[in-house]
Amino acid sequence: MSFTVAIVGRPNVGKSTLFNRLVGKKLALVDDTPGVTRDRRPGDAKLVDLRFTIIDTAGLEEAGADTLEGRMRAQTEAAIDEADLSLFVVDAKFGLTPVDQTLAEMLRRRGKPVVLVANKSEARGSDSGFYDAYTLGLGEPVPISAEHGQGMIDLRDAIVEAIGEERAFPEPDDEAETDVVLSATDEDGEDEEFEPEYDDSKPLRVAIVGRPNAGKSTLINRFLGEDRLLTGPEAGITRDSISVEWDWRGRTIKMFDTAGMRRKARVQEKLEKLSVADTLRAVRFAETVVIVFDATIPFEKQDLQIVDFVLREGRAAVLAFNKWDLVEDQQAVLADLREKTERLLPQARGIRAVPISGQTGYGLDKLMQNIVDTDKVWNKRISTAKLNRWLDAVQTQHPPPAVSGRRLKLKYMTQVKARPPAFMISCTRPDALPESYIRYLTNGLRADFQMPGVPIRIHFKAGENPFENRKRKR
Repeated sequence: MSFTVAIVGRPNVGKSTLFNRLVGKKLALVDDTPGVTRDRRPGDAKLVDLRFTIIDTAGLEEAGADTLEGRMRAQTEAAIDEADLSLFVVDAKFGLTPVDQTLAEMLRRRGKPVVLVANKSEARGSDSGFYDAYTLGLGEPVPISAEHGQGMIDLRDAIVEAIGEERAFPEPDDEAETDVVLSATDEDGEDEEFEPEYDDSKPLRVAIVGRPNAGKSTLINRFLGEDRLLTGPEAGITRDSISVEWDWRGRTIKMFDTAGMRRKARVQEKLEKLSVADTLRAVRFAETVVIVFDATIPFEKQDLQIVDFVLREGRAAVLAFNKWDLVEDQQAVLADLREKTERLLPQARGIRAVPISGQTGYGLDKLMQNIVDTDKVWNKRISTAKLNRWLDAVQTQHPPPAVSGRRLKLKYMTQVKARPPAFMISCTRPDALPESYIRYLTNGLRADFQMPGVPIRIHFKAGENPFENRKRKR
């Protein structure tokens, strides 16, 4: 990206709507309620022929530094300092307020380029608000409608004029990689004994989920080493799913902070429903999901439901018992947590669990190592030859039961996909195979091929009858 742009303004002027318009997706939550956005959210923007990084910010308000609004203001000011250009959005329909005047003065003091944007200019009676915007002393306002996409060409021209042609259209990089390296599979074809190695250089997507006030944002801030995300004693501060990137031992980690998930019966407000839906999308997009428990009150019913949802979605899961610095008898509590993990989460036998403290940084390196180890298992592939040798052995040790006097036969097994590991077994009468035997096979796979804590899926398919289509001879 050539440059960075921050969208700023008072609450409810349409900043998130403009952000969604520029990135081409409904990434930011939008609602009529003022103050929906709290954290700063980056995105890749496209405006005609311009490509740049856009940052959505919280609405700026006058408030004390210790209040939630004051902490939101600090996040917005950090985005302004980080950006090369600010889009100052005002509401042409509602008109200017004293807060707009204060923000204009703050932007002037920063000494960075500013484009004044008069949003909602399509509304009847917006002309007076548009002309009032001239009094801010930030140049000619650009009339747009973020909701309907009007005025985007004028906005593009204003951005280019403010940032300069050289910054707006940088010279392309002539160096390009042209070498193509063929793997052994490309040259020799698929091998039944071939098991691809884990690529530890590939970026890893990790979602952090849990109940409200479990310490998810504090944990990510500790990983980053800065106050990147809004935190505080209030429950439910995070609303959008915010992604941040950082490096761990030379590997890029893309981590998603999400809104706390309460019991479905308690989620009544439309805004909270949107936040939870955003969290569910983040889980489906991630590869590994860290479920953050409050170590002082672990294994609430909602905690178990969140873990079950993550596993049903097929994600790799790691448990993090946060606020470990508040636990007094740590050895006794740790033994109790291990026992409850095995007893209450039988569907994820062997799931990795790590005691941590997002406040002090205790256990974070161990947590990251467990995340990578779980991702390796989630990506694991087992050769067909090994699987069929294993299938013969487990059937010899414990044969499938007879149903209606007929013995079931498991003939052939192969892995059809990874992420999560999924297997197909060709057998006779797959619909008659009891659940208890399927659990026996699943637990055997988990134990014999070292696949703890990840969902394992086994599909059964009836073998083809070679005589099915042959006509009966007379």
